[in-house]
Amino acid sequence: MKARSTRGAIGVSWWSRRFLEVLESFALGTRLTRGRSYARRGQVLRLDVKPGRVEATVQGSRAEPYRVDIALAPFPPALWERVERELAGQAFFSARLLAGDLPAELEEVFAEAGAPLFPAGVAELTQRCSCPDFAVPCKHLAATFYLLAEAFDADPFQLLHWRGRSRAELLDRLRALRAGAGVTPPSTADAVPEASGRAPADKAAPPAQPPPAAGAARVLADLSAAALDEAVDRFWLPPVPLPDRPPTLATGAELLLRQLGAPAPAIGGPGLLERLRRAYRTFDGS
Repeated sequence: MKARSTRGAIGVSWWSRRFLEVLESFALGTRLTRGRSYARRGQVLRLDVKPGRVEATVQGSRAEPYRVDIALAPFPPALWERVERELAGQAFFSARLLAGDLPAELEEVFAEAGAPLFPAGVAELTQRCSCPDFAVPCKHLAATFYLLAEAFDADPFQLLHWRGRSRAELLDRLRALRAGAGVTPPSTADAVPEASGRAPADKAAPPAQPPPAAGAARVLADLSAAALDEAVDRFWLPPVPLPDRPPTLATGAELLLRQLGAPAPAIGGPGLLERLRRAYRTFDGS
């Protein structure tokens, strides 16, 4: 397996870039640079994404490839059911997911459910590699992370599969929930009038209850309709305060310097790095 990106950043979609932003925020320095080179040279031989676990085989300097394992706790079924009800309650999410796309607003849905889609810290990841390097992540783990980001680019549902729901399971659940929301109660035209004094031969089953309102429908449910001439001055304003934006990753101003490592002696070496670090802190106001 070889990274499709031959230079520059790896990851094209918002979800793969978001995943790598989290990884790079851990300030792992040159190990990520070496891992990116491994990924581009095709030294990741195998990559399997499973619920809660990513397994890979990476060719290192020895003849026998190293075994890599990255674990991230999958979401429990009850949480997935809550998220699925939220997604099914809005046609926007259902249409985008059924079309094979992950809208950026999906991250907010998981955050509101108390389960951030991406790991917030390195402690949430269990990383293992059979190589003798004590560093975590080593370059073999870093290479696996970059190939994993490209796997998310190719199939965004791999990210959700890692968190506990396969593509087929999620889409089947959304179709079922959407279909259930469209069921109408059975007609009462054939019911026997109470005045007849006779009970119906077969008691009809109670009508199916629609799922609770979710998303925008839940927010707007209690709003009363206003006459157009009373609402003209607010036509372009939201009827209720908009929710906060999805959480964004906060990083220090000198993150790039920590990722690149010290420059070559010919252009200043560690001394230049320290001067740049002080300048970055000054510009950042910290």
